[in-house]
Amino acid sequence: MTPLRRRIAEHLVEAQHTAAILTTFNEADLSRVLALRSDHQESFVAKYGVKLGLMCFFVKACLESLRSFPGLNAEVRDHSIVYKRRYHFGIAVGAGRGLVVPVIRDVDRLGLGALEQAIAALAEKARTNTLALDDLTGGTFSITNGGIYGSMLSTPLLNLPQTGILGMHKIHNRPVAVGDAIALRPMMYLALSYDHRVVDGREAVQFLVGVKERIEAPERLLLEV
Repeated sequence: MTPLRRRIAEHLVEAQHTAAILTTFNEADLSRVLALRSDHQESFVAKYGVKLGLMCFFVKACLESLRSFPGLNAEVRDHSIVYKRRYHFGIAVGAGRGLVVPVIRDVDRLGLGALEQAIAALAEKARTNTLALDDLTGGTFSITNGGIYGSMLSTPLLNLPQTGILGMHKIHNRPVAVGDAIALRPMMYLALSYDHRVVDGREAVQFLVGVKERIEAPERLLLEV
């Protein structure tokens, strides 16, 4: 093993041995958020110099859900639960030497444009192996997108000492019930792994439902509700 692979392995085993990790699942209809992205892609690129992706919408959806369920933005420290007042999101990206989780700080203070710029900057650092230690530490919640590699469903592993991580997956057009009719819709399975020492199942399910509802009604993200 390379030193990096050894450190990743140690971290993953520590998570399995330390936290009480459970995963809950849901699915989201991405019709409206994809339409919004398509309608404004050209003007977004002209203003911010980066493409409007999906990750910034999921960051905002998770942020609003975390406000209601702060146990997923916390950590266990000795025999105490420390609830974080700031929102620093780790975004898992593939690097030349393995998967890394660089951190975007204070996501609650960033708009969609600034978020996409920050994501693009970290991805470039990962690609060129120029991430600094400060880029990889201090996260309070994480998001990973296995869908870019074709993953249909997975159970993401916690990035200790964090208590929550959202897994995004591949978008598939599937027949779903829409009112009294059946229609093809772009659907994504979502997975939330959480530390059951801090977060109860009811809270985890409600958090993920909140993410789903905001992704399916993206105007809520602009209104921060």
